[in-house]
Amino acid sequence: MYETVILWATPAFFVLIAIEALVAWRRRRSPYRLADAINSIGLGQLSTYVGVFTRLMTLGLYVVVFRQARLLTLDAGSPWVWMTALLLYDFLYYWNHRLGHEVNVLWAAHVVHHQSEEFNLSTALRQTGSGFLLSWVFYLPMAVLGVPPEVFLGVSLIDLLYQFWIHTEQIGSLGPFDRLFASPSNHRVHHAVNDVYLDRNYGGILILWDRLFGTFQPELPAVPVVYGTRDPLRSWDPVWANVHTYAGLLRDSWYARSWADKIRVWVKHPGWRPADVAARFPKAPFRLGGLGKFDQPLPAPLAAYCFAQAVLVLAFGTHFLAVAPHWARGPVLGYLAWLVLSLWVVGGLTEGRRTFVWLETLRLAVATAVIAVGLRTGAGLAPALVAVAAASLCVWLWQAARALPKAGATAARA
Repeated sequence: MYETVILWATPAFFVLIAIEALVAWRRRRSPYRLADAINSIGLGQLSTYVGVFTRLMTLGLYVVVFRQARLLTLDAGSPWVWMTALLLYDFLYYWNHRLGHEVNVLWAAHVVHHQSEEFNLSTALRQTGSGFLLSWVFYLPMAVLGVPPEVFLGVSLIDLLYQFWIHTEQIGSLGPFDRLFASPSNHRVHHAVNDVYLDRNYGGILILWDRLFGTFQPELPAVPVVYGTRDPLRSWDPVWANVHTYAGLLRDSWYARSWADKIRVWVKHPGWRPADVAARFPKAPFRLGGLGKFDQPLPAPLAAYCFAQAVLVLAFGTHFLAVAPHWARGPVLGYLAWLVLSLWVVGGLTEGRRTFVWLETLRLAVATAVIAVGLRTGAGLAPALVAVAAASLCVWLWQAARALPKAGATAARA
């Protein structure tokens, strides 16, 4: 159900992104950068693909608790049950979201959503691939209270889809609406790294929770929002985006001399480091806007090629979501591996890294082999069209490779 809804919602997402970009262009604003948008959308794809497998686990755990430990038996057909469940889900989401900013191991998953230094509708699609590890725990009270699994899944989708539209700079203050509901103005504050805005406005649908629990901060006209994180990613690599904070925590935990500090690293607030580790491996203090936005200028042919590849990978990913429930596990895992490789390589190419030219050649070779098998067995995805597209893209790759800088840039990973 979850993947089906996302599958059908995807065209609407991109129509709204196009409208937002057009409105921004007419206002002479530039909320989109090509590599950033490709990275955000790619991370959303990666999260959705991983969810094909992990959602079975997390929903399964919910069902087990619902069947074994529920206190009530609620009617899934009752509108009151749905409205109450949505309110309860949003309340639990607030605490999941808030602790995701206050506990290092939870931040390591959630940080992916905040890594973009832009704020637009593509940022809404930027989701973590590792949230399934712990976030499911926050919603088990709903199972204990007897909220049916189908209702839980439905309200979780409503809460998620609502939050898409609030990721934009093109909508200003909405007056009284901002006082009760999460809105673009409220959510711009949430994505900021300015001192006055940091770690505020966690609400998914209702901003009421922030007002009740002391985490509300209105957007201030005199304080322009600066987006991103205080430990910036500075890379377009979607795999590294998902693991880089975990890697930093693991490194600090390994080098900490105290066993207590080895554990504290994971449960303290983001930015906390053991004193001995901070002394041995110091980090530069955070300065607002100090590094500037991460950018890697690309030759026009390479930029065009990366855009074309991102569109094609998105098309294949849409097909993956449609066929994954019906294919055997082996082909599905192989398809997933190719999609992850594709997103990783496109990310490397948008950084202008020459080593990824060879990886892209390998990726295209694998795709060509799969197409050939599809042609032989009659199981291809409109194989003639795919073969033509692959041949055309090979020409693009040849042109893009010629335009790459002599020495490929390697992003500094903080």
